Order: sequence, then C-alpha cells, then structure tokens
Amino acid sequence: MKFTEKLTRGILIKRYKRFLADVELDSGEIVTAHCANSGSMMGLKDPGNEVWLSPAANPKAKLDWKWELVRADDALVGINTSHPNKLVEEAILDGTIEELSGYENLRREMKYGRNSRIDIFLSGHDDRPDCYVEVKNVTLAREPQVAEFPDAVTARGTKHLYELADMVKEGHRAMMVYLVQREDCTIFRVAEDIDPAYAKALAEAKATGVEAVCYSCSLTPTEIKVNRPMEMAGK
Repeated sequence: MKFTEKLTRGILIKRYKRFLADVELDSGEIVTAHCANSGSMMGLKDPGNEVWLSPAANPKAKLDWKWELVRADDALVGINTSHPNKLVEEAILDGTIEELSGYENLRREMKYGRNSRIDIFLSGHDDRPDCYVEVKNVTLAREPQVAEFPDAVTARGTKHLYELADMVKEGHRAMMVYLVQREDCTIFRVAEDIDPAYAKALAEAKATGVEAVCYSCSLTPTEIKVNRPMEMAGK
C-alpha cells in the first residue's frame, strides 16, 4: 500500500481524547491531526516522538491531517487502523499470505454473525470452504522482539472471536490475521495480562477450529507492505 500523498514529518506534542493528536511540523507550525486508533497506543504516544502525517483526502474532513506513522524504540510503527484490511487484502491477492491463497472471490465488510461485519470474506476455492477473515492491527511491544495484542481491553474483539467460532461450527473456515505494523518484532503473543477474557476467547475459538496467523510489515514514509509470517507464541 503506497501512500497517495507525501507524508509530512513532525514531533508529537500530545495525543488526547483518543482521536486527536497535536503535532509540531518541521516548519514550526502546530497542527491537530486525526488519530485513527481507538486503542491505548501504549509505548507510542510519548511527547517528543517522531511522527508522520498525511493530508486529509476528504475536503469535508474536520481536520486537515491524519496521523499515519510514529517512530518508537527506533522502529517505524503504523498506527492508522483504517489500513490493515487493505494491507491484508493486498497480501492475499499477491500470495504473501499463503494460508489464504486459492480463493476466486474476495469481499470486504460483509454482514455476518451477531450484527457484525467480517473484515474479509473469501469464497470460490476448489478445495476449501468459504473463509471468514478477521484482521487486527498490532502495535504493542513491551519487550524486545515481542509484539502483543491487545493493548487495551477489547470486548468487541472478544465478540468477534466467538462469532468466528460460530462460522466454523456452521461448516465454514475462519481465520484471525494479526498484522504487526512494526519491523522490530520476530514473535507474536496475546497480552493475556491486559485482557484475560480475550485470551480465553482466542483459546476457545482455536479449539473449535478457528485458525490464527501473524504477519509483519515493512514500513517507510512512502509505503507499507505485508512482508513475512511471524511465529506465534503458544501456537
């Protein structure tokens, strides 16, 4: 996924009200950017962090800027949670995510389950049933080389796991894709201490047949691309 507009560098002043961030651009101008991330952003929101913003594409947007990247622990991290579905779609179509190759049809945001929408629905495989794919953006790293999810309690994420399990019980295939938008990690694990209910739901979902994979990304101020599978602790 290439950024459609050149990103602008700045220094983070503060992130507040979950969806707002004040940034001092290299020009000295102070702007407020939209933060498309409802998580805690643990380890990423420290004042003084180097960040990159994109100009808002929608002329009706309330803010002129969107926060895209941050440098934390000497690694670029993608914080915009509106990108992972597109990134995973690209990686499915180009064969990077081999576990999901061979499907003829791909749909995004299809209604299913308990009044939910699945991130990606795949159908038309010669040998496999239709597949429901849920994508989660991973940015947390509390230890060197270890990426974790979630970074805050996620009742919505827990609900999605049970819905995926329901799809498997109905004879479909279901998969969790954890997308690590940072390059400094080699292993992924669930942050059980942050959200025990989510960890329990994932274990139960996997026991019913829900699959789980993790992939990392390469990131630059011009492009983000899914590049390789990562080891999952406890898999």
